[in-house]
Amino acid sequence: MYLNVHSQYSLRYGTMSVKTLVEEAKARGITQMVLTDINNSTGVMEFMRECRKQGIKPIGGMEFRRDKKLLYIGIAGNREGMKELNDFLTFYNLAQKELPDEPPAFINAYTIFPFGHKALLKSNEYVGIRFDELHQLYNREVQQPEKMLTLQPVFVSNKIGYRLHEYLRGIDLNTLITMVEKEDKCKETDLFLNPGELESKFVKYAYILDNTRRLMDSCQMDYPDGKVKLNRKNFTGNKKDDKALLEKLAMEGMLYRYGAKNREALKRLKKELKVIFELDFCAYFLITNDIIQYSMRRGYYHVGRGSGANSIVAYCLRITDVDPIDLDLYFERFLNAERTSPPDFDLDYSWDEREDVQDYIFKRYGREHTALLGTMSTFKDRSVIREIGKVMGLPKSEIDGFTDQSLASFNLDNETFKRIMMIYQLMTNMPNQRSIHAGGVLISEEPITYYTALDLPPKGMPTVQWDMYEAEAIGYDKYDILSQRGIGHIKEAVKLIAQNQGQRIDIHQVKDFMKDPNLNARLKTGNTIGCFYIESPAMRQLLTKLTCENYLTLVAASSIIRPGVAQSGMMKTYIQNFHKPDQVVYLHPVMEAQMKETFGVMVYQEDVIKVCIHYGGMDGTDADILRRGMSGKYRSRVEFDRLVEKFHEGAKVLGRPEEVTKEIWRQVSSFAGYSFSKAHSASFAVESYQSLYLKTYYPKEFMVGVLNNYGGFYTRWLYVHELKRADALVHLPCVNRSTAVVSISRNDAFLGFVGIQGLENKYMEVIPEERNHHGDFLNLEDFVKRTEISLEQVIILIRCGALRFTGKSKKTLLWEVHSLLGQKAKPNNYAELFQLEAKKFVLPELVNTKLEDAYHELELLGYPLTLSMFDLLKTNYRGDVMTKDLSSSIGKVVRMVGLYVCEKTVRTKNNKKMWFGTFIDVEGNYFDTTHFSNVTPVYPFRGTGCYLIQGKVVEDFGFPSIEVQKFAKLEILGNPVMT
Repeated sequence: MYLNVHSQYSLRYGTMSVKTLVEEAKARGITQMVLTDINNSTGVMEFMRECRKQGIKPIGGMEFRRDKKLLYIGIAGNREGMKELNDFLTFYNLAQKELPDEPPAFINAYTIFPFGHKALLKSNEYVGIRFDELHQLYNREVQQPEKMLTLQPVFVSNKIGYRLHEYLRGIDLNTLITMVEKEDKCKETDLFLNPGELESKFVKYAYILDNTRRLMDSCQMDYPDGKVKLNRKNFTGNKKDDKALLEKLAMEGMLYRYGAKNREALKRLKKELKVIFELDFCAYFLITNDIIQYSMRRGYYHVGRGSGANSIVAYCLRITDVDPIDLDLYFERFLNAERTSPPDFDLDYSWDEREDVQDYIFKRYGREHTALLGTMSTFKDRSVIREIGKVMGLPKSEIDGFTDQSLASFNLDNETFKRIMMIYQLMTNMPNQRSIHAGGVLISEEPITYYTALDLPPKGMPTVQWDMYEAEAIGYDKYDILSQRGIGHIKEAVKLIAQNQGQRIDIHQVKDFMKDPNLNARLKTGNTIGCFYIESPAMRQLLTKLTCENYLTLVAASSIIRPGVAQSGMMKTYIQNFHKPDQVVYLHPVMEAQMKETFGVMVYQEDVIKVCIHYGGMDGTDADILRRGMSGKYRSRVEFDRLVEKFHEGAKVLGRPEEVTKEIWRQVSSFAGYSFSKAHSASFAVESYQSLYLKTYYPKEFMVGVLNNYGGFYTRWLYVHELKRADALVHLPCVNRSTAVVSISRNDAFLGFVGIQGLENKYMEVIPEERNHHGDFLNLEDFVKRTEISLEQVIILIRCGALRFTGKSKKTLLWEVHSLLGQKAKPNNYAELFQLEAKKFVLPELVNTKLEDAYHELELLGYPLTLSMFDLLKTNYRGDVMTKDLSSSIGKVVRMVGLYVCEKTVRTKNNKKMWFGTFIDVEGNYFDTTHFSNVTPVYPFRGTGCYLIQGKVVEDFGFPSIEVQKFAKLEILGNPVMT
């Protein structure tokens, strides 16, 4: 009798998870019910799975609301009816229109209006009446009694659930819990009633119960039982042609990658194709290939990464640029017969090209069959406490007191805190709002609205209402179309090199780059600012400590830098073993054979697979399942335990010593949980080499590319610093030379209008456009008239030096612009009939100092260009030593002056804090500092600027740094404008 049941997916309204909801229903003997979450069908497929487990008949539906008002409820008669409901909501979501007062006449779905609906009901329409509304039927003739249904909404499970509901409503409405109105929340009786209780309330209206039962009995959610593949089933039109096409393309690609005589490549290619055919993954490969071919035709550059790089077929199709034979990568890591979760390719594009690739997919495969993948953000951690505190009406200071310290250390006797924690425990990890996945795309065989309604988030493309985990459970394999700025750096640098130097670069000749001694020399010294994945202080240190000068070492570095490996101590062990390979003690000759490349340390997920295969005698499929199980992704504990036993039995059959096997298993199991895919690291390393090549041979264009794609790890001024170090003449923005972004002509680089604080976006486009159409600006008056710029905006440009082409000082220009525009914010917006020259006045000489200019630049650009931060210091002292002297000063206490670049805070194993800093000396070179917890509270970081640093020079595997003893920010000269 429950036609109107809600889960937590009725966001900030419903309180029960789908699983809890079904368990509650089971406990009350309910045999069928309808899930009708508010304006979404997120949970319907999950609801059907859970109901079938519990022997309950599931019925899908949706409750439609507008401005918090219940309009009507839709109930699906079958899967076609569910599609009708999803299509209906999708239309209004994508058109961004409000839901209508009445829905269309559904063919396979029923509509239930709330009691009081006046219009004549169609054949598929009914009216629902709640038990607390039955008194309105007393002594009254019921019109169309056959259309009356029992309506018992379910939102909560008990009184505690109702209190949670009130908090959720307060959060949703951004108001105090005491201010939530009755109409903004459900009733305390909106729950599953005890067995027989609902029937007893309708005992005088048995026909209403009969109507309800009859409608529910007629519904049948005829979706197939169990998991089925829902992705587009073929590419060409049938599986036979798909198989033939994939084989043809793969063989052609093998000739391109390996030549005609590579037997090892041919053998592996055929083996992989056999698995792909058997597992019905031809269409998945062919569609991915189609996406790649489109983007290559458009001249877009992509990086294929993730476990897909374990596939030689992917390499031959140019989906990835990682050679799995070179790196001994296992195909089973990507695809095997026993894999429980679908594999996917991660395709990275430049941030400004990805949307076009997504648009192609929608147009190529049809909007009915294509959608972006959603995601579900949840109430998490301290943010939950903050939201609860606001709803309770606590002052900000008290909320901060609860959130700024460890929950475990808080006074548990505090009554307010107890109340917060009670709600916190109920609310944590509840769905909060639907959003969009980073890059997942679904391509469906059937119209996708059989399984979900679609949203239209700010991205502007239809998006499913559930996340990747639900997609996998339903039967969808996603295509990941991602973006990253590193590709933008490379793409723009290549374009700028062609424009500025007339040279065309083939950036895909990565194997040649890997052999280039100049690139490897740069890698070895950590001179990598701006280069993808290898520019952070930690990575530059690691490269130096490893004296990294080849691809394989870089691949390893890309993996061991990750937090899990680094914090486990394996990074330090790897560095030690790297420098003393002859002293590495291997537990067994098999371990030496398999782990020699990584000096006895398991660095990659693939290492786990190798050990399972070569030491434990397992096949690749079981080895990958075991690897996934150790990272918490096993299908079942029983299956996992069986494979653990199989490893030990296999080792025993092969004659491995039992004690050695136990220790090897201990190491494998402790490592697998935070290991990283070698294919992933290899993909990153390929892109790193491409960046290295550009930075080494075309540093000016490369750094402009970095700036125009909005940098990377560091703030903007550091990339400007690197551009100057590349011997470019960096100029302030100029209205006669600059564009919106940084431009370069030979050695002259002009900063763009982007980045000038306070400058409106429209002028960033208007100024270069007007100049290109009608020539350079002649003077201030000409500039103001042609751009119709406001007084406030032109003042910003004058102050940042963008009108220096006039040859006049800023002060003179400011005087003139006030004279020209008077008190008007904007000149008259019409063309002058006659060009009348403005009157000119003779002014005394108004001079700007470099110090004034530097302060203008600090304010408007965020960094000075006319002077350096060192030039602004009150003191002339620049330190006893420079960065270049550190290696010869090991063990000495030195004093240095450094310009702050960045800092990082970490917690040690005993839960103490320590800090790491990066600075630049007056010569422009980088050095690093370590700040222990006993020093930093006394000598803290105080933001950007120059610091006087005293400390001991220490060295770790050839990398010198300063252990700080004293630390103070230095004063700069005062702003002359303010004095």
